[in-house]
Amino acid sequence: MSETLLPMDHAVAAADWASVLHFVADDDDNVPAPSQIPTPPLSNDGTPLLKDSNPPDPTLVSVSTTFYPGAQLQSVLPDIVFLSSDAVFFYVHSHRLFQASSNAFHSLLPAQAKDTDSVIDVPEVSAVLNIILHVIYDMSCAHYSPSFSQLVSAVKRLSYFGIDPKSSIIPNTHIYSLILSHAPLRPLELYTLSANYDLYDLAVATSSHLLSFPLSSLTDEMAQAIGAVYLKRLFFLHFGRSDALKRILLSPPHPHPPTPSCDFSDQKKLTRAWALASAYLAWDARPDLSTSTMESALRPLEEHLVCEDCKAALQTRIRTLVVQWAMVKPTI
Repeated sequence: MSETLLPMDHAVAAADWASVLHFVADDDDNVPAPSQIPTPPLSNDGTPLLKDSNPPDPTLVSVSTTFYPGAQLQSVLPDIVFLSSDAVFFYVHSHRLFQASSNAFHSLLPAQAKDTDSVIDVPEVSAVLNIILHVIYDMSCAHYSPSFSQLVSAVKRLSYFGIDPKSSIIPNTHIYSLILSHAPLRPLELYTLSANYDLYDLAVATSSHLLSFPLSSLTDEMAQAIGAVYLKRLFFLHFGRSDALKRILLSPPHPHPPTPSCDFSDQKKLTRAWALASAYLAWDARPDLSTSTMESALRPLEEHLVCEDCKAALQTRIRTLVVQWAMVKPTI
């Protein structure tokens, strides 16, 4: 989570800054407040690390580059100041927090508007708090490049702050898209997270990335973490696609009317060859079987055919098979 570092050697520009800097500078009344917010240093994740071993300058404070006093996120000015556990300030709006939270942000928000001048300590690191606030404001935090573990931590902490994950992480929201972007690399962890909070749409979108996952490798701990309902859905997805593949492979190419060079007995050769090739595919019957693999196993049958009608029947059957397999549901 990027932040702005404010020097404290300029004239006072606003009364709220005086109270904030008074809090940070250990009641040093002789230190003046800043008159402007400089451009923040580039950062992709969290507070910038110090390059040397010198202790941080006590006259500097860290402010969010999204939730700062002049951000103009709303038509009204921020009236709440949050301070994360790693000393980053966030300027937010009490009405947005009250609307999103069912427990007044874990009872941190003041009950009266007149009590909103003080700094509120939030027991959360800035990277995670930043994600939570972006969820509340329905803004994208993708430009901060939060890690998957930070996203998971933010989802787990939503309930702590009175925010319902099920109603917040839904399709067409920024947080949904950001979390789903990790599905190709972390499908099982993301599916488990979705199952824990009954995020059905997210679980459905993630499940297609688990078609190649070997169910036999699931440990007791993994199964317990996923839970009975979503574990059953994952098993049914695998078994259902495997059974569907076996069913659509059963029918051989449709026989053509007998000709002088190819009667029904001659066409049985194609039927037997199809049975052998389809048995090879059905024996493995992987739920993630690709159409290219399917075609590569069946196309060579044409090389052993002389009859043009048999070749056409085989090509038609393979095309039908590919379409049927593509229509089988790939998600829970």
